[in-house]
Amino acid sequence: MTNPHSLYLHSNLFTTGGIPSIFHLRDLQHFDVSQNQLSGGIQEQLGTLNDRFHVDVSRNNLSGNVPDIWNNYLLVDGNFSHNKFNRTLPSSICSDLPSCSIDLSYNSISGSIPREFGRLQYINLSYNLLSSYVPSEVYSSFPHDILNGNRELLGPEKIHKGSKKIQKGSKSLLKIIIPLTIFLVIIFVVGFVLFESFKKHKKSISKARKAKNGDLFSIWNYDGKMAYEDIIEATEDFDIKYCIGTGAYGSVYRAQLPSGKIVALKKLHRREYGNTVLAKSFHNEVKMLSEIRHRNIVKLHGFCLHNQCMFLIYEYMEKGSLFYVLNYDDEAKELNWSKRVNAIKGITNALLYMHHHCAPPIIHRDITSNNILLNSKMEAFLSDFGTARIIDPDTSNQTILVGTYGYVAPELAYTLVVTEKCDVYSFGVVTLETIMGRHPGDLILSLSRTCTESILLKDILDSRLPLPSQKDAGDITLLVTIALACLNPSPKSRPSMQQVSQGLLSSNLPLAIPFNNISIQHLANEDMPMIQ
Repeated sequence: MTNPHSLYLHSNLFTTGGIPSIFHLRDLQHFDVSQNQLSGGIQEQLGTLNDRFHVDVSRNNLSGNVPDIWNNYLLVDGNFSHNKFNRTLPSSICSDLPSCSIDLSYNSISGSIPREFGRLQYINLSYNLLSSYVPSEVYSSFPHDILNGNRELLGPEKIHKGSKKIQKGSKSLLKIIIPLTIFLVIIFVVGFVLFESFKKHKKSISKARKAKNGDLFSIWNYDGKMAYEDIIEATEDFDIKYCIGTGAYGSVYRAQLPSGKIVALKKLHRREYGNTVLAKSFHNEVKMLSEIRHRNIVKLHGFCLHNQCMFLIYEYMEKGSLFYVLNYDDEAKELNWSKRVNAIKGITNALLYMHHHCAPPIIHRDITSNNILLNSKMEAFLSDFGTARIIDPDTSNQTILVGTYGYVAPELAYTLVVTEKCDVYSFGVVTLETIMGRHPGDLILSLSRTCTESILLKDILDSRLPLPSQKDAGDITLLVTIALACLNPSPKSRPSMQQVSQGLLSSNLPLAIPFNNISIQHLANEDMPMIQ
C-alpha cells in the first residue's frame, strides 16, 4: 500500500509492538487500529499530512507519552481512549489548531491540565489521574463530565482564587468585628422589618407563578422569563450533576420543575453561542417541532434562544437513545424482539406523518439510532429536527450534504438533491441496526456482492437475545425484508414510507419457508413483504 486514503484495521488481534510511523502516506485521512492488543508507544509524528486527519487507536494497551501529532493538519479527530498512557499532557497539543477534537479518557495520564486546551473544539479527559486545579479556560469551555473520574482534581481555578480572597477578608473582618457588633445591633430591627415585608412580597409572587404554571409548557403561551427562572432553579444553573448526556456541541440535562414535571433540556455549549450554523439549527428545530404534532415525535415544551444562553425543553425520555440501549447489554436485553418491532413501527408512523400527512412534506435528513429516543415503556420517538427541511415542489431542493456517516443515502454524495427517499434509506439502516444490535455497515457492503446467499437471517440477529418465537420470527423477517428494500441503491426503487406502513400490516401472516433456512440473499430478492 503506497498511498491509501483510509486504513481500517480495527477489531483484530494485532499485538506486536507499538504503532509505526506512517509519514510516507501523504494522502491518509482515516487511520483506525482500535480494539486490538497493541502495546508500546506512539511516535511523536505519525505523518506529515497537510489536510484533515482522523485517528482512532482506542481500546489497546498503548502506554508512554501522549503523542503530540496534531499540528501538521487542518482538522483532527483523535480517539486515544481506553489505553495506558501514563505521562503528563503536552501543552502544545493542537496549539495552532482550534478545530481539534481529542478523546483521552480512560488512561493513566497524570499531572495538571494545560490551559491551552481551552482553545480545542472538544477534549475528553475523564477517568485519568489528573491533579491540581482546572484552568478556567477549560472549565468554562466544555461540559464538566469531561473531567469525571479524576479524583485528585481540586476544582476550577476561579474557586481556588476566590477562597484565598475569602481567607484574607476573614482576617480583615476580625480586626473590625467589635465596632461592627454595635452597628449590627442597630440595623437588626430595621432588617427584621424589611425581611417581613420581603416575605409577604415573595408569597404574592409565588401565587402568581402557580397561577401561570399551567401555561409554562405551552409553546403558544410561552413566558420566556418565567421558564428561564424555573430552569435555572431546577438545574442549579446547569450543574453537572443534572447532566445526563453530552456531545460535541451541547449537553442534555434532566430537570424537575416546580409543578413536579420532569423535562429534558438540550443546551448549546457556551463556546458555540457565536456559531451561526448551530444557532440556525436551533431555530429550525423550534420551528419544525412547534408546527408538527405526532405521538411518535418528541414533544417540544419550550425554548430559550438568546445570544448568551440557548436551550430547548423537551418531553423527558427515561431510557435515552436507541443507540445507548443497543450498546449496553442489560438495556439491550430489556428491549426484546416484540419491543424492537414496536419501536420500528413507531418510527414508521412518525415518518409516514412527516412525508405524507404534512403539507408540504418534511424530511428529517438525520435519522440515526442516536436521534430515536425511548420512554419507560420502550416506545420510540423521533427527535433532533435541527437539519429537517420542508420540501418545496417549485424548487430543485438541492442542499448541502448533512446527516451522519453510515446513515446517509448514497445518492446525496453526488446529486445533493434531498427527497423523502433519503429518509427511507436511513430508516432501513436503523431498522437493521435495531434487529442486529449493532450498525449493519458490513452487511450493507455485502449486499452488492454474491456472498449474501450464504448469510442466514438467524445469524445476523442480536445474539444477546434468544431466537425469536414463531410470531416474532414473522415480524422480524418482514422488517428485514422491508429494510433491505429501503437500502436499494436506486432511490426510485425504494418503497415510500406509505408502502412501508402498508407492508407492516402483513406482520401476522405466516412465513413461506422455515425461519432457520431464510438467507439474506433470499430476502433481498423478494418483493416486499415475503409471505405466502
